[in-house]
Amino acid sequence: MSLAKDPIGARPPPASSAPLPTHTLDEAADRLANFLDRHPRTFVLTGAGLSTDSGIPDYRDRNGAWKRRPPVQHQDFMAHLQVRQRYWGRSLIGWPVVRDAQPNSAHRHLAELERRDYIGQVVTQNVDRLHQRAGSHQVIDLHGRADEVVCMGCGERMARCQVHQRCWQLNPDFRHFTAQAAPDGDADLELDFSEFRTPDCHQCGGILKPDVVFFGANVPKPRLAAALAALQSSDALLVVGSSLMVFSGFRFCRHAADWGIPMATLNLGHTRADGLADLKLNARITETLALTLARL
Repeated sequence: MSLAKDPIGARPPPASSAPLPTHTLDEAADRLANFLDRHPRTFVLTGAGLSTDSGIPDYRDRNGAWKRRPPVQHQDFMAHLQVRQRYWGRSLIGWPVVRDAQPNSAHRHLAELERRDYIGQVVTQNVDRLHQRAGSHQVIDLHGRADEVVCMGCGERMARCQVHQRCWQLNPDFRHFTAQAAPDGDADLELDFSEFRTPDCHQCGGILKPDVVFFGANVPKPRLAAALAALQSSDALLVVGSSLMVFSGFRFCRHAADWGIPMATLNLGHTRADGLADLKLNARITETLALTLARL
């Protein structure tokens, strides 16, 4: 099993530009129910498309192109105060959207499929913890969790809400700003952040960072190893709500293909695994999962 480093943001081979047929909900549900019935204990990989119905925006459109400015890079966050000022300033507006988001029906449908033993391990590229709140138990947060903050100096951990409150206390003048929410607790807020006071670790004064894997960083090796081991022992792989535009997710499809593990995708639009998948379902996620459950 290879644990080669594939930083978030690294691009896999280009996706096919061929038209992708759209499936009716009944057709998609019939095919997915048949797939799950033939492959119990399926490994599920989820992405941002699963949480959009919870009000959390995603990064890309149906063709995999950026909808907005690319997210912060790990190296830039660590090296430049102005990048941290911009990040924490924008998160004052964006974080409450993630904090207050509730699991949607798609999260609950996957939890029910786990309860019925149709799916085993869930690996999510999302950082919102909505799978766990919906009742899923076997979940690996591949890219971490946005509700916790870690000191990059001493390793001290704290709740995101505590750091958020401290940011408000340090920067009361930011309370009157509003902006459209962006993915992962960000917001489309363009201001001069040079006077923004960033939160520092109360133990050592070190840099605080949400406990998420920023673009340009690597998934921790133990977490990746656990996810790949779960995939290797599964009967099939199902990708839900991800375009797989970065290797952190795409690598699971690549390994599944290498290991002869059947693969299905359920997504609106193309994915980077279209050339690898045995079953490609271009259909609405929530409704397809609901009808699939009714057929099992």
